[in-house]
Amino acid sequence: MRNKAKDGSIYWVLTTIVPFVDEQGKPYQFVAIRTDITEKKRAEAELIESKIKAEEAMKSKQQFLANMSHEIRTPLNANIGFTKVILKTELNAKQKEYVSAIKLSGDSLIVLINDILDLAKVDAGKMTFEKIPFKLESTTTSLMHLFDNKVQEKNLILRKSYDARIPEVLVGDPMRLNQVILNLLSNAVKFTSMGEIELAIKLLHEDSKQVSLEFLVKDTGIGIKEESISNIFENFQQASSGTSRLYGGTGLGLAIVKKILEAQGGRIYVNSQFGLGTTFTFVLTFDKVRPDFKWKSEEIDIDERDERIIKVLVVEDMPMNQLLMKTILDDYGFERDIAENGKVAIEMMQSKAYDIVLMDLQMPVMNGFEATDYIRNTMKSRIPIIALTADVTTMDLAKCTAAGMNDYISKPIDERVLFSRILGLVKKSPYISQQESNKEEVETSHQCVDLTYLKQRTKSNRTLMMEMISIYLEQAPILIAAMNKAYEDRDWTMLHAAAHKMIPSFSIVGIDERYECKAKEIQELARAHQDSKELKPLIIAVQEVCEQACNELTEIYTKLKNN
Repeated sequence: MRNKAKDGSIYWVLTTIVPFVDEQGKPYQFVAIRTDITEKKRAEAELIESKIKAEEAMKSKQQFLANMSHEIRTPLNANIGFTKVILKTELNAKQKEYVSAIKLSGDSLIVLINDILDLAKVDAGKMTFEKIPFKLESTTTSLMHLFDNKVQEKNLILRKSYDARIPEVLVGDPMRLNQVILNLLSNAVKFTSMGEIELAIKLLHEDSKQVSLEFLVKDTGIGIKEESISNIFENFQQASSGTSRLYGGTGLGLAIVKKILEAQGGRIYVNSQFGLGTTFTFVLTFDKVRPDFKWKSEEIDIDERDERIIKVLVVEDMPMNQLLMKTILDDYGFERDIAENGKVAIEMMQSKAYDIVLMDLQMPVMNGFEATDYIRNTMKSRIPIIALTADVTTMDLAKCTAAGMNDYISKPIDERVLFSRILGLVKKSPYISQQESNKEEVETSHQCVDLTYLKQRTKSNRTLMMEMISIYLEQAPILIAAMNKAYEDRDWTMLHAAAHKMIPSFSIVGIDERYECKAKEIQELARAHQDSKELKPLIIAVQEVCEQACNELTEIYTKLKNN
């Protein structure tokens, strides 16, 4: 109870009333006990205030890191990009040495920025993990080749031990796994002056759905003193005060490794003897692919050229980056135009046809998200859009996808990755520029469903296929209506349930996995009762693909019935 003293001060009292009862159980007297809990209330208020301040500080920190990321990466993108361009030209030995040194310095700075930002993302719970198929053995072999020069220079032996029982294709986040292994191998090479380094991967457990693997990185390097082992996974910590001076580094690498692994349910252990070497061991669990899964390589040869000239619209406000993109795209033989903001880009798209858009995100007048929203929802264009972003703290694939973008590339831009993504999206995109084709709309439309999986499951039994299609045609409109109604009513439980029920049908009728991811995002936002600006576009995207699937499946059903 809140009370006011004579001097005007506020104090809090907790009153407890205890009854005394007679033999019949009836109360005949009450005793009231009053306890002054002012200090307890004050402590609670201070705790709440501290929590609010901590949350505000975290938000400020995230905003600062986002701004820092963008402001540093944007000029670095141009610096590193142009050094790559210069290195392709005719240089004498000294010039090449100087330019290579500039590039190395830029690369080192990017590593430092990545470490700081990755740590911030993990601390803020914003680091997301993909679930995509990948080949572990070939991935780790490629990783080890990155250290060939350094290993030869230091006369070390780098070897790999790989358990043949591990399935060829696993499902997980190869990028984050690479980040962990690269960090551990990099440390091993850095701190080993003689002897050998081993990467061993062993199967620990396997069932019908998952495999658990043990990864071991062992070296014969300087080792770690026993008193230092307990804090090497802490932020900015190294084995000794002289480690940074002698070997370089920020002491962030192992902290990030630990947090990445723990965020995926993994654990990391270290065993070391000072002067004899160190062994890092971590365990991770991966999903297995479906029995009918067929590996499709998405790698594109860098020397491959499209039969027609690809027309690229670059939306970028920084003059240095505009010049860099012109240089890179010209080198690959692409036709390109530059727009300094989203508004200019839209005007250019209305007067000229392009095959793909490279969209910077932070621009004046109209930013990349606003421009993409207009292209998708007002212009109704399906042109592939790749986001070019320096803001890797707050930007992730889900946010780009929700905005209607097909992919994103972080700055500094790797030109080989850029070329591969452009070629890949243009080749598989259902969009064809108006100047390239005057064919009937039916010929250029994109088939939404792929019944390969359904045929395999039903062994192409016409009756079973018709039954499955019929069920989808019956249920999909109901779920779409329920999803829209739930969103209008802000009924998060119903929205979660509708999205959840949609997901299994996508794989059955062969709808692109991206839409399954969108439905899962809707499900997660509904679970969190979060009406974010990404939610409505996600619902619209899922509705549109389901409606298109219904149209296509109705035609397929009719053909099956007539046959």
